[in-house]
Amino acid sequence: MNIPVDAAADAGPGAGARGHEPEQGRWKLAVGAVGVVFGDIGTSPLYAFRETFAGHHKLTLDPAHILGVISLMFWSMILVVTIKYVAIIMRADNKGEGGSLALLALINASMGTKKWTGGIVLLGVFATALFYGDSMITPAVSVLSAVEGLSIATPAFSGLVVPIAVMILVFLFSIQSSGTARVGALFGPVMLTYFLVIATLGAISIFRHPAVLSALNPYWAVHFFLANSHAAFLALGSVVLAVTGAEALYADMGHFGRGPIRVSWLAFVLPALMLNYMGQGALLFVEGQAALVSPFYLLAPQWFQLPLVVIATLAAIIASQAVISGAFSVTHQAIQLGFMPRLKILHTSASTVGQIYIPMINWMLMTMVILLVLFFQTSSNLTSAYGIAVTGAMFIDTCLLAVVLFTLWRWNPLYAVPLVAVFALVDGAYFAANLTKVPDGGWFPLLIGLIAFTLLTTWAKGRKLMIERMREAAMPIMIFIESAASSATRVPGTAVFMTSTPDGVPHALLHNLKHNKVLHERVILLTVKIADSPYVEQQARCRLEDLGRGFHRLVVVYGFMQEPDVPAALKQLTGCGPAIRMMDTSFFLARQTLLPSSRPGMAIWREKLFAWMLRNAESAMEFFRLPTNRVVELGSQVEI
Repeated sequence: MNIPVDAAADAGPGAGARGHEPEQGRWKLAVGAVGVVFGDIGTSPLYAFRETFAGHHKLTLDPAHILGVISLMFWSMILVVTIKYVAIIMRADNKGEGGSLALLALINASMGTKKWTGGIVLLGVFATALFYGDSMITPAVSVLSAVEGLSIATPAFSGLVVPIAVMILVFLFSIQSSGTARVGALFGPVMLTYFLVIATLGAISIFRHPAVLSALNPYWAVHFFLANSHAAFLALGSVVLAVTGAEALYADMGHFGRGPIRVSWLAFVLPALMLNYMGQGALLFVEGQAALVSPFYLLAPQWFQLPLVVIATLAAIIASQAVISGAFSVTHQAIQLGFMPRLKILHTSASTVGQIYIPMINWMLMTMVILLVLFFQTSSNLTSAYGIAVTGAMFIDTCLLAVVLFTLWRWNPLYAVPLVAVFALVDGAYFAANLTKVPDGGWFPLLIGLIAFTLLTTWAKGRKLMIERMREAAMPIMIFIESAASSATRVPGTAVFMTSTPDGVPHALLHNLKHNKVLHERVILLTVKIADSPYVEQQARCRLEDLGRGFHRLVVVYGFMQEPDVPAALKQLTGCGPAIRMMDTSFFLARQTLLPSSRPGMAIWREKLFAWMLRNAESAMEFFRLPTNRVVELGSQVEI
């Protein structure tokens, strides 16, 4: 299960592939990052602090526990978000791109085929699988917790919370096909307003009870564990909600760059979040149990609670939008890297490459998110399912970081070992604490992760086996050329035979010759490869080999963030005769029918699953943007 590696992986990103113009200033990008990157972690104050005391593992509401929880949240943000992600992991970019799959491709390209590379690949794939569970829970819990503010501001609306949340979610998923370019321009200002509001409310509350500032001292976190280690351990399952979304900083690095993300986090987002959390703590000091219903909304005076509901709901929609767009992006990367079958991908922006829409993923997410809201009913119930996917992905990121530090960067073990040990201890503790939530709903993201992991690995393994079986039956190309070129009738025009293997004779070519008994004057055997880098420059796109007798072998290489466009690549092709005209060109595709067999490779049930995925994959004609009136499909059967 190897990610394809190509020499062209060393090529840098293509022009305009970043989604922002080079002349844009860091400050403008920092504002944009606030709007897109920090939506998830920014909406955590809606429920994180409340759940630590009023969730499934309730804590006694006393000063020591309040200060201990705030201290844990603050130092978690420092260790996990600031040091681990912002300071270190964001340096491990793959030509400017981040995320588990980008990091996995970077490691895979650097390590080659070492014994334990397969295990690292599986770790990266499992992190991707867990992301799908997270992308279902985040919109549900964010929107539901925001709308629940209605029951605080206007108790008469309590019965309408779930219906309103469902309506908002349906609307959100319904507008995905139109793209987020226009709405995205509002994300930055809305989130800036949201962070300013929650920071101000928090600061006012702190002013009334300034003793809460002592929570920044790590003594209170340590004291919490020493005084009641069992309760502190269980509390970690809710404390970690304060750092959910930390991985988004790394995943969205390609859109904004590490500099703007670091600036916006350190100068704006982190202070705003901590002011609000400490403000909620100060409120509990003063109001006690009465404020525990919703310390976030009760920070605001009565007259401002309804406007705060509107602002928080907009922030929750933005957080949901970010994770939905992330699901599209991760799916696109998985398809390009060979872990998922081809799916229909629509571009929603003529100028921004990364803005895509995948209908199947969109409607699948919408269905699951609405079912979650209807099943769990309250954000408090949903937080029991939240956290396992995030902490699992964070722990895997630490494992991948260890590989980067020791293998790629070759850090001195005196520095690397203690650093990795601290990260592993923190992430492991959070993950273990969240495992206690499994009976209360934590099973859901694990189930989704397991299903996604099975699909991803089955497709990658089945695809590898299918290519191997096709290679076994393939005739050497030079022998074919010598025999066929002298015996078959040649007809005018160009024939392009798409093949997944850059050696041997494509099945479509053999079947065409067998049934039609002709060969075109110019025959191009075309293989599309996906490199380990996000972008491949235009000049490194094509590699052409003249095989003689009018036959040519062409390999077209794209980065895993780019969209294959075969006709565009052929128009730029030189060195194989006259320029290629689409009206004189025929594209031949082989459509494989899989026959499950008892041959070693995969279990029969996985072979049948792979065959089902292959049948439902997007047609190569649409995926590679081939002209519909110039395509001929020829069937073949393959045993795996």
